Amino acid sequence: MVRPRMRARLVALALLPLLACATAHTTASGEVLYGKTAEEDYLAGVDMLAKSEWTTAQKLLEHVRTKYPFSKYAALAELRLADAKFKQEKYTEAAEAYEAFVKLHPTHDEADYAAYRVALSHLKDAPMDFALLPASFEKDQRQLRAAAESFKAFLKAHPGTKFQAEAERQLADAQGRLAAHEWYVANFYFKREHWAGAAGRLETLVKDYPGSKREPEALLLLARAYLAEQEGFRAQQALQKFLARYPQDPRRPEAEALLAGLRK
Repeated sequence: MVRPRMRARLVALALLPLLACATAHTTASGEVLYGKTAEEDYLAGVDMLAKSEWTTAQKLLEHVRTKYPFSKYAALAELRLADAKFKQEKYTEAAEAYEAFVKLHPTHDEADYAAYRVALSHLKDAPMDFALLPASFEKDQRQLRAAAESFKAFLKAHPGTKFQAEAERQLADAQGRLAAHEWYVANFYFKREHWAGAAGRLETLVKDYPGSKREPEALLLLARAYLAEQEGFRAQQALQKFLARYPQDPRRPEAEALLAGLRK
């Protein structure tokens, strides 16, 4: 016969797997335990987000959003739902969610945070490594362009925000990568003697990303592409721009020699 104390221990041991499945906000079967107020459920959702309990967090926050639509926690729940997508690396969905928040709550205290995260989501969605052929750059380029445009819009709409310095740094990073993309494709065309294609890409690089580290060599290559196309005047303009902007560049003698040849 099993003694009462031993029976109690056996029952407790049998319940351990079920108890392990329960949390402060769910039952052993996974059912969400909702609170009595919007604040209580919102804080519970934030707690679940911190623990990466995505399903439970989403249920709690959606509950706040739909049951308490006029509470201040409804808007906060929308923002935390966007955060959940971001943390799960669902960057396209996150960008859309943050953008929707900004449109619905333009004067909210966290509108600057949401606008910043729109741009950051686009940047995170753009792979760092490019493929070898220009055609495969298209998806990466779209995301980088979206990030750059979003960072610009953010900085214009929210001057002086606490996210400004980081946004400026990330905008510079996005623009640098876009300039590198244009440089890569321009070289692809130049090496194959597709002068017009190379010139078009180099013109974009110089116009859209002024001051990038690729600009000096881009101006020189642009001049050579124009020369190959027998566009002497445009080649001269590119060389003059190079000499004016980069007087200390070690390639200055090369530029001066090309320019002298055009003036003969």
